[in-house]
Amino acid sequence: MSQNSLRLGVNIDHVATVRNARGGAYPDPIRAAKLAEEAGADGITAHLREDRRHITDADIDGLMEALSVPLNFEMAATDEMQKIALRHKPHAVCIVPEKREERTTEGGLEVAREENRLAHFIAPLRDAGCRVSIFIAADQKQIEAAHRIGAEVIELHTGAYCDHHAEGNFAARDNELAALQDMAKFAHSLGLEVHAGHGLTYETVAPVAAFPEVMELNIGHFLIGEAIFRGLTPAVQEMRRLMDEARSGDST
Repeated sequence: MSQNSLRLGVNIDHVATVRNARGGAYPDPIRAAKLAEEAGADGITAHLREDRRHITDADIDGLMEALSVPLNFEMAATDEMQKIALRHKPHAVCIVPEKREERTTEGGLEVAREENRLAHFIAPLRDAGCRVSIFIAADQKQIEAAHRIGAEVIELHTGAYCDHHAEGNFAARDNELAALQDMAKFAHSLGLEVHAGHGLTYETVAPVAAFPEVMELNIGHFLIGEAIFRGLTPAVQEMRRLMDEARSGDST
């Protein structure tokens, strides 16, 4: 893959959400992950939440066994999750904030206020060979803290940008997009690899995909929803096409 290539990570959490609504075994997130891989995903993301509301421990076991592309293991900074990650040693771990009462991840991790704790938390993960990513807002203070604690990657939270677009608040959307662009450049200047994700859709992906500093986009909920209407393979292929067009400068 060339330096300018943009990777697509497909998050399969919400296949598990649908499965768990009935408490059975269908639809299978591992099958979805393999389909996404065949459709052009460069990696699979799965978030093992403390309350196991979607992905389960058995899903992580199955993904580690079945995948030929890297697994990005999203997790809260807890002792339990650290032990699970150290047992599996996935390609990457992404440290995210987590509150039981939230429907989805509501913001970036507060790194600056917990710098010492997080530095000690991620050190064993790095020693085990996992690439450590920190999911944060487009905030210089948080990016600097992520760099200081030894993270190799940051993932910029694109949720506010996508929310403003959906609400038709285009001035706020454009301000947030500019902040994402500036912070992608800043993080890259520190030697951090830059990823982005949360809430991205066919309508919102191109401007973020066009940032040359961004090396990976992680997209899940929208793709699983779109798969209801067009199937998972075409849904992933269309996102891949839009990303590649934006990156090459061919998008309109």
